[in-house]
Amino acid sequence: MSHPAVRPLLRRKRVLAALAGGIAVAAGAGLLLSHAAATDSPDTAAKAAPEVVPPTANAAFDYQIGGAYTPPAGVEAVSRDRGSRPAEGLYNVCYVNAFQAQPDALDRWEKDNADLLLRDADGDLVNDEAWGEALLDTSTAGKRTRLAKIVGDWINGCAESGFQAVEPDNLDSYERSDGLLTRADNAAFAKLLAGRAHEAGLAIGQKNTTDLLGQREEIGFDFAVAEECGRYGECADYASAYDDKVFVVEYTADDFREACSSVGAKVSVVRRDLDVVPAGRPGYVFRAC
Repeated sequence: MSHPAVRPLLRRKRVLAALAGGIAVAAGAGLLLSHAAATDSPDTAAKAAPEVVPPTANAAFDYQIGGAYTPPAGVEAVSRDRGSRPAEGLYNVCYVNAFQAQPDALDRWEKDNADLLLRDADGDLVNDEAWGEALLDTSTAGKRTRLAKIVGDWINGCAESGFQAVEPDNLDSYERSDGLLTRADNAAFAKLLAGRAHEAGLAIGQKNTTDLLGQREEIGFDFAVAEECGRYGECADYASAYDDKVFVVEYTADDFREACSSVGAKVSVVRRDLDVVPAGRPGYVFRAC
């Protein structure tokens, strides 16, 4: 749901690192690996599709997209930036900024794919001013296909690193596009990403945006990551749509209490600090219902 009167906090700043090498083994906590594929027999021409396993409902969760650290005791699932290693033994969700360009990556976008950055009638970049991120241009089928190749390669990297799921952020970039993008544009791009995720054996999470809950099956989303649904009274909507397979993240004490009161008995709800800094850093906050 759009909230034009109050700019949601939502997206967190982070710096993309090089993809970590190797594959971490994830098992335990009742959460299955989703990227394990059947091995071909010598006379089989094509590999079987890898199994996709969504997270377990109400699995204790930690949101670590601002930097990886040892998860608190009892945590069963984490979300980390695609440049981080997965947490061994847990269900790992890979954060990918799929609809906007990281500030530190803008020069490369300009050099290699300048036409995939959204521009206004004057040729100026259209930015998410709150986080200094240029919007990616999902307005045509051709551009969506090219973007899906780029972001799809990141998704494949998540699978190769050992993640079990992916959360593509900024699904709601159309709300900041000055009318140059539509909800349908982003839904169509998200569908391409869902296909890439499933081909790689990853579940894919809807990141925010209740306006697209009704299209979740058509797009291919398997679960949700909902920031600040307590703030806007939307947590029950996500929980109902995804059979409680939802990770809720709040950033203030009042919103955290609201989310816990609303869905905390059946959905994993955490409170993190706004900058989602690693444990041990000034300002670090972690609470769970």
